Amino acid sequence: MKDFNYYAPTEVVFGENSEEQVATLTSRYGGSKVLVHYGGQSAVRSGLLDKVCGLYEAAGIPFVKLGGVVPNPRLSKVREGIELCKQEKVDFILAVGGGSVIDSAKAIAYGVCYDGDVWDFYLGKDKARQMLPVACVLTIPAAGSEMSEASVITNEDGDVKLGYSNNLARPKFAIMNPRRTFTLPPYQTAAGVTDMMMHTMERYFTHDDDMDLTTDLAEAVLRRMKSAVFEVLKNPEDYRHRAQIMWGGSVAHNGLTGCGVSEDWATHQLEHELSGMFDVTHGAGLAAIWPSWARYVMHENLSRFVRFAVNVMDVPNDFSDPEGTAMRGIEAMERFYHAIGMPVNIHELIGREITDDEIREMTRKCSRNYKTTCGQFRVLSADDMEAIYKMAK
Repeated sequence: MKDFNYYAPTEVVFGENSEEQVATLTSRYGGSKVLVHYGGQSAVRSGLLDKVCGLYEAAGIPFVKLGGVVPNPRLSKVREGIELCKQEKVDFILAVGGGSVIDSAKAIAYGVCYDGDVWDFYLGKDKARQMLPVACVLTIPAAGSEMSEASVITNEDGDVKLGYSNNLARPKFAIMNPRRTFTLPPYQTAAGVTDMMMHTMERYFTHDDDMDLTTDLAEAVLRRMKSAVFEVLKNPEDYRHRAQIMWGGSVAHNGLTGCGVSEDWATHQLEHELSGMFDVTHGAGLAAIWPSWARYVMHENLSRFVRFAVNVMDVPNDFSDPEGTAMRGIEAMERFYHAIGMPVNIHELIGREITDDEIREMTRKCSRNYKTTCGQFRVLSADDMEAIYKMAK
């Protein structure tokens, strides 16, 4: 196993009416003027935005609002937020929404405290040394950004989608009320569960087979999300299972399921080019890529795929045919994706055949002009990336 540091400083306030504490928590963590950052109209229609703003008004905490965050959050909105925060002398950012809003809030928080262009961090040209504190009221469990150090932003100039990770960006607090997720559409619910499961699977598929407790925890998260999603698709107002999913999204990406193991992240990096080019839902893009990645790399550690098949996907273990068991696990995952309305290839994702030119362009971007690799389970060259995209087409 690998040595590790586990750092998860976010205060989680979980349960019904937990948003009532937003003003008290903001004051506790030093917020004296807040940017309330949100997405489209759902936060408005649900009354949550008015609720949060009313609590700030009652507590005498001044705030300004900035909405309009879209899935695959845009750099232009980040830059707008940076200018607004500087103009209004904001010292705290509250994201009201899901992963896209939280990622956008983190990027704004970096940029307010930086003299250069915030995109420098995502390009790897510089490292953030300070940022405004960020917190969130979570409405869409999926990305895990409410407890993680990561954010992912899309630069519309070239449709480039890049991530940046820094422990400074871990939110000060995360308010989670499962009732706020009752109105999520089925597709968004399924894509969110796919994303959170992939956050665990990126850590699960490793060559470090001796950190047994971490592996046990990862399998428990995967099994629980797999069962809970069917319950909420049948009954969207099932509080018990909405709560499992909401907490599962955080556990899947706060680092716990990666303690003591090497992490891969190739599927995420390959998918970023899909959603950057076609603006698709991130979770659905992951489902479209993973089966091809799995078939391409499974012989790097076949026993890991056998364990996944048996312990997560309930495939009987044919001890005389480990390759067959592993393959049946991948096929079972494809059936699960279809059962919850997710695609298993790019054609199903975008509704048409992807062209060879589009595959080459995604390969070029994913490999940073053929200069970098991705992944740890198997280190993927540009040729490998292109092969996986072709398998997934």
